Amino acid sequence: MSPRPIVVWFRQDLRLADNIALTKAVETGRPIVALYVYDETSQQQWAPGGASRWWLHHSLTSLHGDLASLGARLILRRGPQAQTVAEFVNEIDAAGVYFSRQYEPWAAGVEAQVNEALTANDTIDVKIRRFSGSLLREPEDLRTKQGGPYKVYTPFWRALNELGQPRKPLQRPKRLVPHTKKIKSDKLTDWSLLPTRPDWAGGLKEMWSPGEAGALARLDEFLDSALRDYADHRNRPDLDGTSRLSPHLHFGEISPAAVWHTTRSWAAANGYEGKGLEVFLKELVWREFSIHLLHHFPQLPTNPLRPEFARFPWSDDEQALRAWQRGRTGYPIVDAGMRQLWHTGWMHNRVRMIVASFLIKDLFIHWREGETWFWDTLVDADLASNAASWQWVAGSGADAAPYFRVFNPVTQGQKFDAGGDYVRQWVPEIAALPDRFVHAPWTAPPLELTAAGIELGTTYPHPIVDHAQARNRALDEYKKLKD
Repeated sequence: MSPRPIVVWFRQDLRLADNIALTKAVETGRPIVALYVYDETSQQQWAPGGASRWWLHHSLTSLHGDLASLGARLILRRGPQAQTVAEFVNEIDAAGVYFSRQYEPWAAGVEAQVNEALTANDTIDVKIRRFSGSLLREPEDLRTKQGGPYKVYTPFWRALNELGQPRKPLQRPKRLVPHTKKIKSDKLTDWSLLPTRPDWAGGLKEMWSPGEAGALARLDEFLDSALRDYADHRNRPDLDGTSRLSPHLHFGEISPAAVWHTTRSWAAANGYEGKGLEVFLKELVWREFSIHLLHHFPQLPTNPLRPEFARFPWSDDEQALRAWQRGRTGYPIVDAGMRQLWHTGWMHNRVRMIVASFLIKDLFIHWREGETWFWDTLVDADLASNAASWQWVAGSGADAAPYFRVFNPVTQGQKFDAGGDYVRQWVPEIAALPDRFVHAPWTAPPLELTAAGIELGTTYPHPIVDHAQARNRALDEYKKLKD
């Protein structure tokens, strides 16, 4: 009689290396059954958006191949997570279910339901084990001197460093003991995660390689080509100066511990002690800070952390929102960012701040509208990072931007895309303008516009709002809240 297997329930840890739950399951010596459950119901309005579903399909395909190379199979089931996991464990008479912790507001409830369902029957002996691994430090590990959660990033960063180096990442298992019993699995294609008519994912396919191998390759490429200049180039959207690891981290195709230690090892091996190393690690920890906030303030995605912002007089301007979503605002750096997002499922972080500020403080549209749009269009749509970032720009969140910080889309473009290369790539209808006009086409003389083949209002829109007037209005309204 073969030993009862261990179910490794994959969640947002779609990798084999540095997967503590998988490693501990392998150490039991029992057969391993890998399970993934697709469940839109438990996540309420935060079911995966279109870009996330595209990524998930390809990430699961990659994980299936990686498991097969070690002698195992990925079983797919669709339904309510807790019920589906509990029923599956009972179905195959598993000795245990091992899984990684998640931090979304509904995750703890799902884990508790699994535990309750599997321990309700005293005649069934099932070991339920939850492991960390998605963070460098668990949210409970970091507390202020008063015992509460951190609300400001810099002290959070210091506190994390005071705990010492994060744990070393675990190696990928060399072999998994297969379970010989035939088990029914859904077909991934039946989940319809990929777009069909129309198939809008062409740009995603060009830019991304979902899966653990893609994550490792991307990290290696970043370290070799961009880390040295990271501190200077990370705010330049016209350069490939960022890691673009965010979707890989969100889906758990690489662990933050692996990123941390691989980066430090690369720096040591290459004798690099420049500023880029610390700046990059600080950016990695911003993800930790966002999850820390979401864990302690589960209302983060829907309600302002600063309650006074509930009184802010938001505008309900569908036409302006639509122009922003389509990249038709008349401000080239904003439009470039929104078009890059639509085409690639990603946007440069500096531009994310610019387009968010424009939506909130120029158009007076609620930050939740932007959060929802990003949720559907970003391949790295992460509940914690998305919510924390939008509230940061709005001024309503933790460690938030001061209310008087209103990004000027023209000067931001001139500063961070001085040659206009980024704008010209994504807004080709104004590409022929000289550099001095490319971030503000409406300031170009008529002869320059004609020479560039531009007819404002026809080939490219007039600005949909006057930034100077919008800024003054925003400052007035924010000051009323402050007072």
